[in-house]
Amino acid sequence: MRAKAWRLYGASDLRLEDVELPVVGEDGIIVEIVANSVCVSDYKCVTLGAGHKRVPNDVAENPVMVGHEMSGIVREVGGKWKDRFQVGQRVGIQPTLNVPGHELDSVIGYSWRAAGGESTHVYLSSIVMEMGCLLPYEGDAFFKCSLAEPISCVLAGLRANYHNEQAAHAHVQGIVKDGTMLLMAGCGAMGLGCVDIACHSPERRPRRLVVTEVDDLRLSRAARMFGLSYANGRADGVINGVEVHFINTAALENPVEALKAYNRADGTGSDGYDDIFVMAAVPALLSQCSELLAYDGCLNFFAGPTDKNLTAAFNFYNVHYMMHHVAANSGSLVNDMTDSVEWIGRGLLHPEVMVTHVGGLDSAADATLNLTKVPGGKRLVYTHVAMPMTAIADFAEKGKSDPLFAELDRICAANNGLWSKEAEDYLLAHAPKISLGEPKGRIEERSLAGA
Repeated sequence: MRAKAWRLYGASDLRLEDVELPVVGEDGIIVEIVANSVCVSDYKCVTLGAGHKRVPNDVAENPVMVGHEMSGIVREVGGKWKDRFQVGQRVGIQPTLNVPGHELDSVIGYSWRAAGGESTHVYLSSIVMEMGCLLPYEGDAFFKCSLAEPISCVLAGLRANYHNEQAAHAHVQGIVKDGTMLLMAGCGAMGLGCVDIACHSPERRPRRLVVTEVDDLRLSRAARMFGLSYANGRADGVINGVEVHFINTAALENPVEALKAYNRADGTGSDGYDDIFVMAAVPALLSQCSELLAYDGCLNFFAGPTDKNLTAAFNFYNVHYMMHHVAANSGSLVNDMTDSVEWIGRGLLHPEVMVTHVGGLDSAADATLNLTKVPGGKRLVYTHVAMPMTAIADFAEKGKSDPLFAELDRICAANNGLWSKEAEDYLLAHAPKISLGEPKGRIEERSLAGA
């Protein structure tokens, strides 16, 4: 099977190449990738190259495919898997295999030569299916399934939080049901995914969710995505039974007191938050959280820092007497991804709120390398399309000279400015296509010794 893929040879050295995938054989599966979304983790992977813990040291000689938030269609099935997967089946892929002894070097999009989301097709070796990482998808749009991976990381965060069982040395996993939850710097892509899960998860939901930011444009868009009106630095409302508040803390003289005020209105005497999630690696935010936790409160440091020496002041008197504790997670487990794919397929979650830019495979490298320079949320790549990475907000202007963007703008405007299945269908049917060329050579997939 021929494929066109972005392959990583070293730090910031990405090359779009035509390759021949391994023969499917008895044990493998070929998946045609339709959509992949770009993550900050991709930026770290691509810019660091072999300096990244998950990228093999021999990447210059044996380049890896990049991209790990993907969805697609099964195209070839080895005999070993014919009772579980069928040609034409829609699937998502959990990139973190968690193979014992290979936890760091078995992640799709970082460590594999023939599998990565920024590709037209991938070859999945037997270990992917053995670890339960090829997941059937019953939803209506490919892009929603590609966003199941970042959604699963957020879900893993909500499940990683813990609290202490009363009068027992036992931890209760997950956020407090009907509790109070605070999301700091929460209007980026992952923050919006967290709002979506907190309000629509079939598991535990808080009774109150407060979301902070320091930018009016981000706050206004976030509130609008969830049907709320933003004015004078705040938006307030109810989403699926959850009391939700968006607030700009930039100009507040005392942000901690302002955030506590939401809980003081309950009249219970407790003004702290049961669960706090920090979506930006800012020491000042972490220190504020130390003041904002309720008794037995859990702080989840969700943001992935780049500073290896990041520190922040934290009140250890309260760690002792108020039972404050800290949790964190990187990535997700198979059950997190499985549940995310299922919930998205059932329409319980709305990951479209995360998407701000859409483009084709030809735009994937620049979109990744410039991810931190261009404001916005998720960059969505359609791997069989040739199209510059374009902000949904810019569709109208581009539509003045290009009928493709004019129609995409009409569709998105009718969906509250959100990307949708209708937009995906139109793009796939009418956008210029990526062409496959003569393969550079056949890829030999690596093996995991002892796995």
